[in-house]
Amino acid sequence: MPLITSNLEIRLSPAGSVANMVKGALGGGILGGHVAYMKAGIAVALPFNLIFGIYMTFCLHILVLSAQILYRRTRVTFMTYPDVGEAAMACFPNPKVAKYSKIFRYTIDIIIGIDLYGSCACYQIIIAKSIKQLVENLDKDAPEDAGRDIRIYLAIMMIPVILVCLIIHLKYLAPLSIVANLIICVCIFLTVYYSMINNPTFGGMKLYTEIYNFFEFTGMIVFSMSCSGVVIPIENNMEKPKNFPKVLLTGMTIIIVFTYLVSFFGYTGYLEKCESPITVNFPMTLWAKLLKGGIAIMIYVTHALNFWVPFNLCFYYIKFLHDQNKLFMWELIYRAFFCFLVSIVAIIFPNINALMGFLGAFCLSNMAFIWPNLIYLMVIWQRPGLGKFRWRLWRAVILMGVGVFILICGTIVNFTELMSVFK
Repeated sequence: MPLITSNLEIRLSPAGSVANMVKGALGGGILGGHVAYMKAGIAVALPFNLIFGIYMTFCLHILVLSAQILYRRTRVTFMTYPDVGEAAMACFPNPKVAKYSKIFRYTIDIIIGIDLYGSCACYQIIIAKSIKQLVENLDKDAPEDAGRDIRIYLAIMMIPVILVCLIIHLKYLAPLSIVANLIICVCIFLTVYYSMINNPTFGGMKLYTEIYNFFEFTGMIVFSMSCSGVVIPIENNMEKPKNFPKVLLTGMTIIIVFTYLVSFFGYTGYLEKCESPITVNFPMTLWAKLLKGGIAIMIYVTHALNFWVPFNLCFYYIKFLHDQNKLFMWELIYRAFFCFLVSIVAIIFPNINALMGFLGAFCLSNMAFIWPNLIYLMVIWQRPGLGKFRWRLWRAVILMGVGVFILICGTIVNFTELMSVFK
C-alpha cells in the first residue's frame, strides 16, 4: 500500500485514477488474505471483509472531502495526507486545539513511515520465502522448519535489497511495477484454479474460531485492502476532482473483489495448511515455479518503489543536518542505513502474518479509520456545523470508536504474535 507522489503536469482520467488506486492497494498484503480467513473462519471472514471494505471506503471519502474543503479555505491546490491533517487542526476555531497542528502532522508522518517501512519488511519476507522454496525445492507439505532458517535467506538478500534501494529515480522502476501487478493478477487467477482442483466441494472450512483470532484477521484484512496513502494524491492529479467519489467507489469495489478472490479461494484450496504468500502453496510444477520466481523478482522491484516514499519523508527532515553540497552522498548513505534497519526488522520478526496484522491494526486503523473522521470533524465543526442533534459529531464518535477498538485490541493481539519469536 504505497503512497504516490504528485506531478501536477500529469492529469489522470477516471480510468487512470482507478488503475492507480488499485495499484496502490495491490501488493504483498493481498497475497496473505487467505491466512486471515483461516484465522477467523469463513462465516466471520466473509461478512467482515465486506464490512471493513465499506467502512474504509466511507472514511476515505470523507478524508478527500475534507481535503477539498481545505483547498478552498487555504487557497492551496495540492496537499499530502500530513498537510491535510495539519491544515485541519490549524484551521480549527479553538486555539487550544489548533496549537497542536504540528504535533498532529508529525504523528501522521511517523505512522506513515512505520507502515511503509513495515510493508518493506513484509516484502522482504515474501521474497525470502519464495527463494527458500525454489532453492530447496520444498512443496507446501514440507515441515515449517524444513531446510535452512528463513533468516539466512533474509540476511543473504540484504546486499541486493540495499543496492536496488539506492536507485533514486523512480522512472527506472515504475514500468516494472506494471509487470508486478500483472503477475499478482495471474496469482489471483491461479488461486481460484487450484482451489477448484484441490477442494471442488468447498468442504473442510471452519465457520468461526476464537475472538483472539478475529483480531489477527482484522489487522491482516485491513492491511490487504488499504489504499489510504494514495487517495489524496490521486484526487489532486485528477482532470475532474469532483468525479473522485465515483473513482473511489469503483476502485474500492475492485480491491474488495480481488481480496475476496485470493482470501476465499486461497483458504478453500489449502484450508489449515495455507501459508503466506499464496504462491508458496502452489505445486512445484514448472509453470508454478516460474510464477514463484516472478513474484520474488517483481516484489523485489516493488520493495524499492515502496521504500522510496518513506525514505523521502524521513530525508526531508534530516537533510538539513548536513552540507547541502554533499546531499547526494548523504542520501545514498541514509538509503543504505534505513534499508539495513528494515532488513534487521525482517530478520528479527520473520512472521509475516503477525507483521501484516500489526501494521493493519496499529497503522492503518489510524490512517484509514480514526484520522479521516477526526479531520472531517475539525473541518466541518464551524462550517457547516455538526447538524441537527449534532448527528455529524455522533457519527464521527461512533466511527472513531470502532477504529480505536480495532487499534487497541488488534495491536495487542498482533504484537503478542510478533513477540512470540522470542519464546
